[in-house]
Amino acid sequence: MLDTNKKPTILFSDEQEQLLEVATNFCRDKFPMSATRKRIEAAEDFDKSLWGEMASLGWLGIAVPEEFGGSGLTLAEVVTVVEPMGEYLAGTPLVGATLAAQALIAAGTNAQKNEWLPKICEGTIATLALSEPTGDWTLGDVTCAATRNGDKLTLNGAKTFVTDAASAECVITSVKLDGKPAFVILDRAALKAATMTREVVIDETRRSYRLTLDGVSIDASALLDISKTEGALAHIDQAACLLLSAEACGGANGVLNVTIEYLKTRKQFERYIGSYQALKHPTVDALLMMEAARSHLYYAATVFGQGVEGEVAVRMAKAQSSDALAFASDRAIQFHGGFGFTYDCDAQLYRRRGIWCESQHGDAAHHRARLADLLL
Repeated sequence: MLDTNKKPTILFSDEQEQLLEVATNFCRDKFPMSATRKRIEAAEDFDKSLWGEMASLGWLGIAVPEEFGGSGLTLAEVVTVVEPMGEYLAGTPLVGATLAAQALIAAGTNAQKNEWLPKICEGTIATLALSEPTGDWTLGDVTCAATRNGDKLTLNGAKTFVTDAASAECVITSVKLDGKPAFVILDRAALKAATMTREVVIDETRRSYRLTLDGVSIDASALLDISKTEGALAHIDQAACLLLSAEACGGANGVLNVTIEYLKTRKQFERYIGSYQALKHPTVDALLMMEAARSHLYYAATVFGQGVEGEVAVRMAKAQSSDALAFASDRAIQFHGGFGFTYDCDAQLYRRRGIWCESQHGDAAHHRARLADLLL
């Protein structure tokens, strides 16, 4: 049971402070808005040279145990890297690769961990395939099926919103096996046997794919430890919510900067529009919502994995950060007037990032409904 009398404490380590500074400087230099807009039109999924730099900085192995080539830190340190990536709208496979690594840590066999985790730390693209056309946010409700055929598994069904699948060497996929959820690893050969279709999604700074797996055959050795699936699903869901919250908080900060810059430069009736209270007050509201969301985020990072308290904190962070980015980007669009409703306005890209972050792993209403069950 959640101890409601316990005083919340946010911990922020030296490692987190250093990572936040390095990641902020890196994203500011490598992901200017001009580069972000060019990436939208690019043929490839992401900038491979920048991905190599991120791997060399050790970001892919932050939350991976040292025995598998990682730094042995936690997802709290990953949050400090993902937040500035959201601020500068970086479109990279980092979140997907981090979550795939978490799935392997939580449910992989020793052989699977030894094979894939060192590769992921070095820059091999990995991602998750959990969403299905039904749109169900409960990860255990799986319709994609696996059938045993001797030492083989035959798959049927489809997965949606699989980020960077065209570049991935490893996709951890949820399936239903013998009536229960399970995880399997799809390597490059299995992905080539699947039908892959690029999806048109609201956030065009990233690449998303639909995988149709009908008839795809894989070795039974690709099956993760079934006995650990239930716990792994809960862990992955909360980890994804934590990192999406970090992206949304960063996005709220980024779009606030866009808004403030516009308020300081745009004149109307020979006055800077930032001098009008009708624009000042909503901007302050957006700032307060963003700061509140960041407090929820770093508290969730502090208590992540600590039973009910951790789950409550993560769900609060997801709900608050979704609202913060939605409000800040919506105000930014309104303040830009007619231009704000065009795709050329940078505020549009932040609003689209917010819709993506909110729609993945549950929107604010979904998490508040789950919080009601946990708290009441």
